[in-house]
Amino acid sequence: MKLGDLSITYVELLANAVCGLGHDPKPLLQQFRIEADTLSSPDTRISIPRFMRLGYQAIEETRSPWLGLEMGRTGQPSHLGIAGLLALTSPTLKDACLAISNYELLSSYNSRGASSFVQRRDQVYLRFYSISPYNAFNLFVVDSVLSGWHKLLRDITGREKLVTAIDIEFPAPIYADKYSEYFGCPVRFNAEHNQLVINPKVLSTPVTQNCASVHEGLKRIADKELEQVRLGVSVRESVARTIGPMLDGRTPELDSVARKLNMASWTLRRRLQDEGVTFQQVLNETRQSLAESYVRETSLTLGEIAYVLGFGSAAAFQRAFKRWTGEAPGRFRELHRDSIQKTHNIK
Repeated sequence: MKLGDLSITYVELLANAVCGLGHDPKPLLQQFRIEADTLSSPDTRISIPRFMRLGYQAIEETRSPWLGLEMGRTGQPSHLGIAGLLALTSPTLKDACLAISNYELLSSYNSRGASSFVQRRDQVYLRFYSISPYNAFNLFVVDSVLSGWHKLLRDITGREKLVTAIDIEFPAPIYADKYSEYFGCPVRFNAEHNQLVINPKVLSTPVTQNCASVHEGLKRIADKELEQVRLGVSVRESVARTIGPMLDGRTPELDSVARKLNMASWTLRRRLQDEGVTFQQVLNETRQSLAESYVRETSLTLGEIAYVLGFGSAAAFQRAFKRWTGEAPGRFRELHRDSIQKTHNIK
């Protein structure tokens, strides 16, 4: 199971930000074997781990750890694909937020979670789910998404001060002073979620380029594409995708997964049996696949990986990993490190 992937538009956005910081992105793209025709291919995706390595390398070369914030500032609605175009033509700010979260899957997939629009009586959040724990390879991803959303909401409404605060899960980084330059509102680190905190009173703010007919036409296309994506997913894969975000320091049970999928436990058990597998098999396969991806493609410590996959201890994780692969996780990482460093091509 992959950790996730992104539309190639995110690479284009990164290249634009590198250029905006006064550097030529072409050598970097060539290093990662990304050609011009790749950037213009609408169906090309890049895996999240490779995108994180690309971003880290760009930060090293530009000496700008705030690269993600710059990515957001240079972004346009089109960089979010059809979700961005839906936001651009939405009737109101609320509709734009819903478009961003509801159609995210068409341009990016994260096996551990998805973005969401959360509305309560006096609190509204546009929330981004990121792979954690955090390190030098993924801070820029959170920065780019929140900065991009902030700019998008401001641009499509022509209004300032829609967002009252920015919440970020990781501690204040060394470039913390840059956030005020990009957001112009309070930024709260060590937060429970990565999110824009939106003033509930502005949800009805009209979008300046709203066009009802174009918006409805785009929505029909987006719904059809989303349906095709979901129809192509078996029950087994649906369960695996549901398990991924729930492996957060605990082991999910069949009943809780069934609730997430809006079906009865016995129905889910039967449908899995129809595909020749049990829930426990899917759980074990998902854990193993994610474990191999985390060890091979990230710099997370073994203890961190053990926690996010729901193991009680690093020792328990290491025993399970060796049983699955025949190698201790540390050795497995060493064996794959050279090939990862040499292979930067797009998946």
